[in-house]
Amino acid sequence: MSLSELQKQRYLRNTILPEIGEIGQEKLLQTKILIIGAGGLGSPAVYYLAAAGVGVIGVVDNDVVELSNLQRQIIHNSKDLDRKKVDSAKEKIMLLNPEIKVITHELRIDRLSLAEIIDDYDFVLDATDNFPTRFIINEVCHKKKKPLIFAAVKGFLGQVSVFKSYQSDNPCYACFNPNIPPADFTLPLSEKGILGAVAGSIGALQAIITIKEILGIGESLVGKIMIFDFLKNQERTSKLSKNSKCKICNDK
Repeated sequence: MSLSELQKQRYLRNTILPEIGEIGQEKLLQTKILIIGAGGLGSPAVYYLAAAGVGVIGVVDNDVVELSNLQRQIIHNSKDLDRKKVDSAKEKIMLLNPEIKVITHELRIDRLSLAEIIDDYDFVLDATDNFPTRFIINEVCHKKKKPLIFAAVKGFLGQVSVFKSYQSDNPCYACFNPNIPPADFTLPLSEKGILGAVAGSIGALQAIITIKEILGIGESLVGKIMIFDFLKNQERTSKLSKNSKCKICNDK
């Protein structure tokens, strides 16, 4: 494919970057991503990916917009209260970039439901806020050999990584966090505090990392995790190792 004149105008600030160019932009337009969660992380991530011209975006969420969401879930607004999050997100994405295709999946993620839809996508973004779902996403991505762009936030803290555990000796999320919780596990409300701008910053970073992985540019976060403490102005990148006893990615 080649860019139309309108696309050349829309994506000009992408294509003048030597790391992207028109060939890279065409690749973005041909890519299909699945973002799981249309909340604090998913809002900025999906918005920037749509703006960048990712051609097909699948949005997974089974919740409705609540007033307490608006402090951080910036793709929604007061007029969206009680609407399905997937419908609200799709509307805003299409207003931003009507060229791309948005597919909504109003469902609660389990192994079966994710396995049924994941084959249609090239990359998966974990923008969820609960541990049981993170482990399910990790497990299905490993089995289906899908790159997983992971992010998590809490309070003033954030972390991002890329998992490709189906390749060589790369770790999976369960290698990093082996404490697989029961399906009904949930954090108490007192531990769910999050500054909205922290979620926005990490979600935007998740979008950047996804674009880098799509285009194969820059330094990858596979086998590494970036950890941010915005309260202390600290950032560090740590290496992750494959756990030889991992219950998910140790195929032996």
